[in-house]
Amino acid sequence: MLLNEQINRREFLKNLGVLGGGLLVATSPWLSTFADVDATRGEKLRMGIIGPGSRGQFLMGFLLQNPKVEIVAFAEVYQPNIESTQKLVPRAKAYTDYRKLLEDKNVQAVLVATPLNTHCQIVLDAFAAGKHVYCEKTIGYTMEESKLMYDKHLETGLVFFTGQQRLFDPRYIKAMEMIHQGTFGEITQIRAFWNRNGDWCRDIPGHPANPHLSKRPTGESLKLMDGRTVDADRFINWRLYDESSRGVMTELACHQLQVGTWALGKMPVKVMGDGAITYWKDGREVFDNVQTIYVFDEGRKMTWGSDIANKFYGLEEQILGSLGTVEPEMGKFYFEDVDPAPAFLQMLNNWEQQIFGSSAFAGTSWAPETAAQAGGEYILGKRPDNDGTSLLTEAFVEAAIKGEQPKRIAEEGYYASQLCLWGHEAIVRGEILEFPEEMKIDYDVYNTKKQEQ
Repeated sequence: MLLNEQINRREFLKNLGVLGGGLLVATSPWLSTFADVDATRGEKLRMGIIGPGSRGQFLMGFLLQNPKVEIVAFAEVYQPNIESTQKLVPRAKAYTDYRKLLEDKNVQAVLVATPLNTHCQIVLDAFAAGKHVYCEKTIGYTMEESKLMYDKHLETGLVFFTGQQRLFDPRYIKAMEMIHQGTFGEITQIRAFWNRNGDWCRDIPGHPANPHLSKRPTGESLKLMDGRTVDADRFINWRLYDESSRGVMTELACHQLQVGTWALGKMPVKVMGDGAITYWKDGREVFDNVQTIYVFDEGRKMTWGSDIANKFYGLEEQILGSLGTVEPEMGKFYFEDVDPAPAFLQMLNNWEQQIFGSSAFAGTSWAPETAAQAGGEYILGKRPDNDGTSLLTEAFVEAAIKGEQPKRIAEEGYYASQLCLWGHEAIVRGEILEFPEEMKIDYDVYNTKKQEQ
């Protein structure tokens, strides 16, 4: 990252208001991580990457632009990923056993981007080794695992971030400020969805990805660099199998369910849902068609669904209030009865120009998948082309260098993960489930702080 880009980023954060007070700081207090970025100038965070596959290398792209980061090691067992990672960080030490990386005294923090069912043990081991942790969402394969990970974070006092980039997305930050100050009236319902049209598969050696398979190519063996021999499809396409994945609920819903609790400032009290393999009948074990309903007190609802055989409506969170509607992914809002006053639009335009007029942003971590719509007004004057990932990684670096956990960020990531896993459990069991009391944490924002005995 160039020096002038650092200056622009500081100006961006100043314009967000993180250096002052007000509702914005109350809505997104984790932004205060950037309140004194000059204090860490010249310092380096020595990081290790555990699982530099496609997502891990994508995040490395942001870290490598940060002058405060040095990637000194990585752990990987798949030879093609090892080779591509070595091209990115030729001086980093390569391990085939993540535990050896954790023993490396030169590593201060780790990024974990491995399959879901491996997160828990890796993160617990990382905390035990004294490393700060950035873990891709969803954090745990089960609700119990997620609680163990969060409790270990509290026990050690080490920094814990999860991959919830919407917490740092400018359009979401501003939308939440407007929602919380009552601009759109009382929020009564949130409708969220993430639709695609594709089989969600990756090539395996000898079997290029084929969207019209009648049977998954299981049984093909793959020799890993740690000496193990595994089923190639189950290893590479781990998202398709129950033993390693919870499917779209943990891979996609985690982002959007957190938006709902962020908007309402509370947790739902019960959940119900249904899932099926409707279209991609190729031997996969996770659902390709899912619908869930999360119910809050006073009857407020949040629905989340995904169909990966039709992409027309893409992804969005539609936040419905008595005075208006917000579509933060599109970056737009709509009032029910009247057009916004010119002064109100001018305020938003000024805010947008302060942010985007001088700041260089990295791209989004997924291609836009939202259907084009007419009408309404842009929250920031235009649709941004970033999703907060760059700021999220920078916030982790700042926090890890200082050794200070930002307010609420671990809790938001924890509850986002639990909402997905809770919903998945309701689907599998075919029951209406209440949120388990033992999974609640002391979090005043969602009124889940346990009473003193």
